[in-house]
Amino acid sequence: MKQVVQNYKSGELAVLDVPVPGCKPGGVLVRSAYSLISTGTELMKVSEAGMSMVGKARSRPDQVAKVMQSVATNGVPATYRKVMGKLDSYTPLGYSLCGVVEQVGAGIDDVKVGDLVACAGNEHALHAELNWVPKNLYAPVPDGLAPRHAAFGTVGSIALQGVRQGESQLGEVALVIGLGLIGQLVVQLLTASGVHVVGVDPDPARCELAERLGAAACGDPASAAVVSAVAELTGGHGVDQVYLAAGGGSNQPVELAAQLSRDRGRVVDIGKCRLDLPWNAYYEKELDVRFSRSYGPGRYDPAYELEGRDYPIGYVRWTERRNLACFLDLLARGRVDVEPLVSHVADFDDAVETYQRLKDGDLKAVTVLFRYPGPAEHTAGAAAPAVAVPAVQRPVGRASSPTRAARAPVRLAFVGAGNYATSMLLPHLSQRDGVELSTVVTTTALSAANAQRKFGFAEATTDLDAVLGDKSIDAVFVVTRHSSHAELTRRALLAGKSVFVEKPLALTEDELAGVLAAVEESGNDRLQVGFNRRFAPLLQEARQRFGARSGPASLRYLVNAGQLQHGSWYLQQGTEGSRFAGEGGHFIDTASWLLAADPVSVYAVAPSGNEDLQVVLGYPDGSTATISYVTTGAPTFPKETLDLVADGKVLRLDDFVRASVYGRKRWVSSRLPKARDKGQNAELAAFVKAVRTDGPMPVPLESLVATTAATLAVQAGLAAGAPVTLARTR
Repeated sequence: MKQVVQNYKSGELAVLDVPVPGCKPGGVLVRSAYSLISTGTELMKVSEAGMSMVGKARSRPDQVAKVMQSVATNGVPATYRKVMGKLDSYTPLGYSLCGVVEQVGAGIDDVKVGDLVACAGNEHALHAELNWVPKNLYAPVPDGLAPRHAAFGTVGSIALQGVRQGESQLGEVALVIGLGLIGQLVVQLLTASGVHVVGVDPDPARCELAERLGAAACGDPASAAVVSAVAELTGGHGVDQVYLAAGGGSNQPVELAAQLSRDRGRVVDIGKCRLDLPWNAYYEKELDVRFSRSYGPGRYDPAYELEGRDYPIGYVRWTERRNLACFLDLLARGRVDVEPLVSHVADFDDAVETYQRLKDGDLKAVTVLFRYPGPAEHTAGAAAPAVAVPAVQRPVGRASSPTRAARAPVRLAFVGAGNYATSMLLPHLSQRDGVELSTVVTTTALSAANAQRKFGFAEATTDLDAVLGDKSIDAVFVVTRHSSHAELTRRALLAGKSVFVEKPLALTEDELAGVLAAVEESGNDRLQVGFNRRFAPLLQEARQRFGARSGPASLRYLVNAGQLQHGSWYLQQGTEGSRFAGEGGHFIDTASWLLAADPVSVYAVAPSGNEDLQVVLGYPDGSTATISYVTTGAPTFPKETLDLVADGKVLRLDDFVRASVYGRKRWVSSRLPKARDKGQNAELAAFVKAVRTDGPMPVPLESLVATTAATLAVQAGLAAGAPVTLARTR
């Protein structure tokens, strides 16, 4: 299928051929009929992409701060790869469309194939021939409403939410500053609510349009006519509400709002404009400043938007989806008229030319619609627990693998192409001799296309079954969200593939048991989990210099994990597990490797109110490892520090930058700043070699299972408040 994309680094716009998105449970696959270009929001994004790197940084200081924090945590090279990987990628455009349901995912019963729906979301209602849209981001189109009008559903919801925030009442007077697309819709919604409206915009054509659509008077912000109209309509008291629907860097809108508001009036910010509030003016009138969050309650909440968890109507009357349905109803009943706002309709194939004309100013428009191939019009119809470490049943005979000539490259498929895969794994593999990147599989079309372009995959697809059934593929990398790791690993093992799965291997004991059942059923034990730290060159050298030990050891591992950004999928504990369940295996595996044994007991405690953990691991020879996993430390402190003490010796690791061994002689690695090498490259080399030679996997399966079981036991120990014995079953 085709999709409109932009490269944020170069500013290039293109219509790409990308894979069709998969139809996941909890949503529908929609074939677009019309999609809407927001000439404000989207053109701002297009303009930003055309800036220099310095200009981009100045426009997004919040992102610059994140980059600097990443440098402190991960080092310059890793941060550079991650940032450039994001910049030099195609990003989608669009967020408002109307289309026909082509496929219905599991759990959806309110629409059927062939129904017309309006769709919202800058990740789901894109300028593309097909989109997967989750349940709470689409709404059925009422009978008789034309698709080109239903395509306004998202922007209409933005305007509607802004009006709701203003709490307008019959007979009040409102000032709308900015008469672009959102402003024009706000004018109509207020007028339909019995509110007198005065509009402000420097464009005479937009002022004239707003007056035709119901505004009592409109004019230039510097015009005396606006002041006169407000005085006449309000008896000189000032407007009850002001709606800021303007963009740009001028502070004039907020100053005008204060000037023309009544005492204790309401100012609602809908657009993205400068907000340097003149303190005296706002203080003296005690103005109520409010923000309108996009389409309404539910926006930016993954549980609502992606998982389909609705808010009870008794507590949240108007959500994103209810706003969308309400606006469609207003359109269908003729209370709002969007046809006068349609300045231009372009064929989807002409998308690049259309954007360029808008950017250059050749095409002046309030709204532009893309028309897609197909029918042009359509109308809608208490005791300490014991946790069993699953026994690894070694297969009698290994599953047959594809026959490959001795010098033939190892053919790899990737399932998932997110930040970690594209910044920490694929850069190493794409440069490695003897490796062929065969196929990349993702659920979103554009991420697969980006990975194919940047790393040279032969194919990009959203069809996992086709990849697992491809006999020529030697190994599958599972680099998806945590909740899918165990199931994808199980399926790949049953298909006879060697499997590299990023941590964690499993989030529950049942998932772990399912993976081991697949090993036994298929006779395929070719599995590696991405516990890369044991492969780090600095730690390898330090362990060698520490040497063998004769007595028990004490190991302390401080992980200064830090706070996650709001909205991170790591915070979705209901589906993705706790943070420690997701990444704790890294630290348990490192400790077990250094102590040359698997843990036999786990004791975990956690302070209330945060995610900090203290995990104590016991080992067969009496050694202990204490992992302090903290989220409340200083972000400027190193992320990982480790001390191993035994036999009168101490091994010290400082965040994979420097290592020391203290004994009869002291060894210290270079004090010069280095890139943090946490072992990914060496780990990948070992895995590829094992696949090529049909030799043993880099880490024994028993060790992978023991580390996973110990990680899972942390939660059981926290719940019981007692140590957990890791009892191996036979």
